[in-house]
Amino acid sequence: MTIPDHLAAQPTLRTARLMLSQLGPDHLDAVMAGLADEDAMRLTGTRTSFTREQVGAHLAGLPGAEDRADFAITGPDGAYLGEVVLNELEEDDRSMNYRIALVGPSLRGHGIGTEAGRAVVAWAFDVVGLHRISLEVYAFNPAAQRSYEKIGFVVEGRAREVLRYEDEWIDAVTMSMLETDPRQP
Repeated sequence: MTIPDHLAAQPTLRTARLMLSQLGPDHLDAVMAGLADEDAMRLTGTRTSFTREQVGAHLAGLPGAEDRADFAITGPDGAYLGEVVLNELEEDDRSMNYRIALVGPSLRGHGIGTEAGRAVVAWAFDVVGLHRISLEVYAFNPAAQRSYEKIGFVVEGRAREVLRYEDEWIDAVTMSMLETDPRQP
């Protein structure tokens, strides 16, 4: 199977506490609630407002996509906790971008993002066949950087003053993980 084939056939992943399944139209209400989380929008540098119709159209196009994998993160009770995404496929380079967003500040700091990230990264390297996964995290989000490091991402550098937030310039820390890097337990 090719990388696009694996992405299009995105499986459900399970961890000790979480289920990661295909994000799609059934998650519209939960995704809209997440987009109302001002802290999550700040941490991800999102300044755009999205209509229900825009989000619905985006979610409708995800199942079967050959250039991305969007996972809904759910807890043991089936509650939607957020999403973890691999996007920006560069097939020739076997690389993708990584991002994650949890819904609500009460979910942060409990290892949910790290656990979900480890599962997605393992699938991406071991099944999909990626060589490199990269991300950027804003300097005002050191908790996310620590989570990424626990997954196995390595700091590569710093992009200076990439985000203007509340009259301050914010740097972005660039990180990546290669298929040959050690995996964190």
